[in-house]
Amino acid sequence: MTRRTFLAAPALASRPWRVALIGHTGRGNFGHDWDLTFKGMPVVEIAALADPVEAGRAKAIARSGAARPYADYREMLAKEKPALVAICPRHTDQRLAMVTAAAEAGAHMILEKPFATNLEEADKLVAVANKHRVLIQVGHTGRVMKVHPLAMEMIRAGEIGELMEVRARGKEDKRAGGEDLIVLGGHCFDLMRPYAGEPKSVTATISGPVHQPTEPVGIVRGTDVEADFVFDSGVHCYWASRASKVVDSERFGITMFGSKGAIYMPLNKVPNEQLFVTKSTAWTGEWKLVEPPPAERNLSRAWFNAVMAKDLMDAVEQHRQPMCSARDGQITMEMIAAIYQSATSGVPVKFPLADRSMPVVR
Repeated sequence: MTRRTFLAAPALASRPWRVALIGHTGRGNFGHDWDLTFKGMPVVEIAALADPVEAGRAKAIARSGAARPYADYREMLAKEKPALVAICPRHTDQRLAMVTAAAEAGAHMILEKPFATNLEEADKLVAVANKHRVLIQVGHTGRVMKVHPLAMEMIRAGEIGELMEVRARGKEDKRAGGEDLIVLGGHCFDLMRPYAGEPKSVTATISGPVHQPTEPVGIVRGTDVEADFVFDSGVHCYWASRASKVVDSERFGITMFGSKGAIYMPLNKVPNEQLFVTKSTAWTGEWKLVEPPPAERNLSRAWFNAVMAKDLMDAVEQHRQPMCSARDGQITMEMIAAIYQSATSGVPVKFPLADRSMPVVR
């Protein structure tokens, strides 16, 4: 067995898995290397790949090692009957149709993020997965980083004292503001919950016009977004993204502030394995790099994707939810929708949202 002893087990898939890949060159392509997710796994047959663009399809077949090409993913699903499907495009404009087709074929799925275009679509994705009893793994690969559980262990051990607040910023590149919120803010929201609990309310403001994004994720609003969440632990979690002349993305990350110090997890590159800590009660002391424990893996996107895919296989066999489930993706979209609702109404919004709309236009 290889692919590094099938991603270092311990829960080892006990049966062969038939896999299919869905992409669309020019409309999200194959996302962040999701076509390489299953390559080299010893218990996986990459049966087929679908892409309506001939040149892109040929290139993806060569990269992924898939056995058979298809122009139409629906035809592929009907003929190949895969147990697992990777839905790879980073654009969300076809997400609901692709997930519905795969669920109707009885396939479990791993998806590129963001989970959906809006909350109403996220609700439909969860409903279709539940109806057909299939599992969905959402590709927030920050869940797989070694520094994520390491930070939680440090907080539980009291190394920074009592957790007082969590602060995060978006990538703040050319997509700063509303597009940053939906495309990359989800990484931060998905990582906030393991530290702070579940969101109870949010107060948010958005400044700037409604505009078309650089990626087709629906219209967005604002070049300056600020949101203050209150979680059920009592901890406040703050997120912001603001357009500026500095677009090097180095501020993208999440910081946990405690009564005795702070922990900073950069997200300017995901996956990433850097973690910094200061033991100053004023949060102004020297920041030191915390070295995560060694492990037999690397920092390629394909490797982290594969770890999430293996967790999905294990979840199917163990009758549990995967590490970043459809419900997790739905909560992230609910947090985004709540920001728009609070910014539009001018008042705090409570969870769970009774109103499932995402009022981008006032």
